[in-house]
Amino acid sequence: MNETLVTLVGNAATAVEFRETASGGMARFRFAVTPRRWDRAKEVWADGHTSFYTVWAWRALAANLTGSVAVGEPLVVHGRLKVREEELEGQRRTYVDIEAVAVGHDLTRGTAAFRRVVRGEPGLTSRYGPAPVAAGPDPWAVREAPEEAAGAGGAEEAGEG
Repeated sequence: MNETLVTLVGNAATAVEFRETASGGMARFRFAVTPRRWDRAKEVWADGHTSFYTVWAWRALAANLTGSVAVGEPLVVHGRLKVREEELEGQRRTYVDIEAVAVGHDLTRGTAAFRRVVRGEPGLTSRYGPAPVAAGPDPWAVREAPEEAAGAGGAEEAGEG
């Protein structure tokens, strides 16, 4: 099966809507993408036409979006492009959706603090709720320098050398 995978850079245009379904959590939000180009004649950056997409997410990604994304925040969205047409009030309309595989904050425009969610725990429901506690030691944590091996009961001092 052929799929069109896209990566979009833009801003969250609406709040994330989350709901539980029979197959797990589902979330959606509108995403605005505005290209910027350098206008050589005026020597300024100019905004192009803004395109709007509906971003859909499922299960863990859906739950994590709910507690992580607010209106206006810059994001990078990667997922499957879906184009659908519907008739509404006698007019044919085209909708462009992204079925998200990954969503993250655009770190070229700000900073973020990552909080790991432990499997089996409920997803974040509040953007400012308590951060989940990871099980076991963090393998990426900065540790203090180990004590000197020499003089700390090494093999040479024990007479094994």
